[in-house]
Amino acid sequence: MSHTVVTTTTTTVSDGGIMNLGYTRSLHGMLRIAQVGVLLIAFLCVRCAPGWTDYSAYRYFEVVTLWFFFALLIFLIMYIFGLQGRLACINWTLTEFLHYVVGALLIFIASIVAAVMSYGYASLVAGSVFGFIATFLMAISIWTSYKVTCGSQTTSADV
Repeated sequence: MSHTVVTTTTTTVSDGGIMNLGYTRSLHGMLRIAQVGVLLIAFLCVRCAPGWTDYSAYRYFEVVTLWFFFALLIFLIMYIFGLQGRLACINWTLTEFLHYVVGALLIFIASIVAAVMSYGYASLVAGSVFGFIATFLMAISIWTSYKVTCGSQTTSADV
């Protein structure tokens, strides 16, 4: 009987200091920076919109975008400073995957509500468009983190 086990390892490049700036140049780092930026723009578009009257729909949009903005910012800071290695008791890959699934769903719902209730205000339309862009970026993160979390590991056994 012959067994072959294939393992994959992930290496990150550190610049030698306490900060891992190599992460910001990786696909996951650039994607996370884009998500943080798009969520901040979406929040600011809705927050600074003059003259809208339906507060409940936009408060939901503001709360959801701001919540996931801060959560993604915390994840970004955590990976830049390498804190996930110091807190090994948490499965960070699975945590991020679940965070992205919930975030993409809630931001998508908030963006639909904001788009329907925009009443032709350009800043509200722009906020909902940036919400849809954030949803798309989170869907990409779901796909890439799913490949890492739940992807198939190649093992073959000859019997």
